[in-house]
Amino acid sequence: MYAVIKTGGKQYKVEEGDRLQIEKIAGEKGSEVAFDEVLFVGGDDYKLGSPTVEGAVVKARVVRQMKGRKIIVFKMKRRQGYHKTQGHRQELTEVMITEIQAAK
Repeated sequence: MYAVIKTGGKQYKVEEGDRLQIEKIAGEKGSEVAFDEVLFVGGDDYKLGSPTVEGAVVKARVVRQMKGRKIIVFKMKRRQGYHKTQGHRQELTEVMITEIQAAK
């Protein structure tokens, strides 16, 4: 069974046992989190939400809080003598999907 969940403005296709890095959510290492914005539940019989599947929940465990790789943002206007360099590291949470509960 798999599901499509929405978190942090993005959508992810997940199965039980998957590890994924999502935008930072509150939670300590080892704590349980639940995603209730389930857009689709697939398997032998599927359920499609409009926009979400009623009663469906995806449960996960927080593996670690981390930072993503550094990206460089460079802005420049030609012939104006203007240039600006900025860096950014996104804060991420790595979670492991433990259970997918489909609506009855």
